[in-house]
Amino acid sequence: MVVAMSPLRILLVDDHLLFRKGLARLLDAQPDFEVVGEAADGYEAVTQAQTLRPDVVLMDIRMPNCDGLEATRRIKATMPEVRVVVLTVSEDEQDLVTAVRYGADGYLLKDILPEALFQHLRGLAAGEAPISQKMTVKLFRQLAQRSQPIVQPAAAAVLSARECEVLALVVEGCSNRRIAEELGIALNTVKNHIRSILSKLGVRNRAQAAAYAITHGLICLPSSSHSAGTGVNDRF
Repeated sequence: MVVAMSPLRILLVDDHLLFRKGLARLLDAQPDFEVVGEAADGYEAVTQAQTLRPDVVLMDIRMPNCDGLEATRRIKATMPEVRVVVLTVSEDEQDLVTAVRYGADGYLLKDILPEALFQHLRGLAAGEAPISQKMTVKLFRQLAQRSQPIVQPAAAAVLSARECEVLALVVEGCSNRRIAEELGIALNTVKNHIRSILSKLGVRNRAQAAAYAITHGLICLPSSSHSAGTGVNDRF
């Protein structure tokens, strides 16, 4: 007997009514998505999230009254189980860094194709953190240009050899399935390793784990990482 999965409950946050309604129509046309609410600014987003408890918040950044970054911080501080994916036109590295620091579970640009957006949202259930590759490159470049962080051997020591391999592939942008193929291990084993890595590093998601790994000297980026392609549909 096949048990039907509950649809992913989504809260849309964007101050542009036409964009919001168009996106809601696209999402509601998918059998596994349900738009349960809409908000036009950050304050309304926090209130709606508290009331509706959605599975996912699709969050714009530039909005009046309270922007999406501050709204993300407030939602994740009180409702860490609610996944927040930034959906924005902003390609500013600082917006990405702030979003990750505030607990965002993904960062996508609005020029993404609808099918790619749907794929990213479905990947959230498998622990994937959707992020535009263009923004991944910018994040790594900005981190590399900062003053050299203090290497903390004790932090690296808490990860097993296999966890270090998994973390390196996460930093490269590999999905769970790709990691399983690269290492020749089961998909569930990859998921267990990632849960363990997040717990040991004290971070909330894959994006934060990658940023932590770089800034704390756990993973060194080859120079080729800074000249990667700029496709927008790769999964982090």
